[in-house]
Amino acid sequence: MRVLFIGGTGTISAAAVARAAALGYTVTVLNRAASSVRQLPSGVEHLVADVRDPAAVAAALGTRSFDVVADFLTFTPKHAYAAVELFRGRTGQYLFISSASAYQKPPARLPITESTPLRNPFWQYSRDKIACEDIFTQAFREDDFPVTIVRPSHTYDHTGLPLLFGWTDVHRMRAGLPVVVHGDGTSLWTLTHTNDFAVGFVGLFGLPVAGEAFTITSDDVLPWDAVYRSVAAAAGVPDPVLVHVASEKIAAVAPAFGPGLLGDKAHSVMFDNSRVKSLVPAFGTTIRFADAAHAILAWHVAHPQARVVNAEYMALSDRLAAL
Repeated sequence: MRVLFIGGTGTISAAAVARAAALGYTVTVLNRAASSVRQLPSGVEHLVADVRDPAAVAAALGTRSFDVVADFLTFTPKHAYAAVELFRGRTGQYLFISSASAYQKPPARLPITESTPLRNPFWQYSRDKIACEDIFTQAFREDDFPVTIVRPSHTYDHTGLPLLFGWTDVHRMRAGLPVVVHGDGTSLWTLTHTNDFAVGFVGLFGLPVAGEAFTITSDDVLPWDAVYRSVAAAAGVPDPVLVHVASEKIAAVAPAFGPGLLGDKAHSVMFDNSRVKSLVPAFGTTIRFADAAHAILAWHVAHPQARVVNAEYMALSDRLAAL
């Protein structure tokens, strides 16, 4: 099976590339060859082109076609229209990576399923993903464009810290300083390890699922306080000082954080993965965040350049904690 990844070195896509290569697929990755901490596996073909330049992509691909195209880099309607034009008639399956943040916010009921309405009045990123889904779906209905929509939620790997202020929060934990947690710390959040996601995602390759949508997330659901305490335990801090601040107040003080909080993380979420599990029996939750937190901290210890204490986040944390 010939598979083209558009992207291929990001948090989610790198694990999917590795999974596809390990299963023996003929894998090609197309991206701008920007530096990345995630290297391509041996034997994976690398094509260099800016996906935002359709002419450059067409030149890089030539006349080739693929059994599967996995698109990790379409974020706006303009990108979606270009993708349909470029890959119409050149692939048997087109997997578009949307986002679980596109689901109704706040959710009317849990768990969230593929039939949950798509509506997010808080976050432009999510609204753009919804618009992309509409374009691909229209192309499927009118021109038989073989799209399958995949909606991951918060997916992480060994480099990711799912904390509001990243490594700055770890620094504050170790220094005994208050660490800001949005809300009251009890809202539920779903964290998916990228290796688990890759099993479900690559498992869809070649299946007759055109026109369908799939949620692919973990069943590892934790309150936010438990997320922070898992990181603290891995960092050697048994009792971190967690200070709870309403998401609306954080958004008012630091508007840049507003869309991601009010449009996603402020709401309890858990997902029904039964649809993908019915087609990919190997898919499941094998990596829990409480265990993965130790690998994340170990990676940061081994990479000093990632241990950045942001002065702006330090001041913002103090200001929010004082509220």
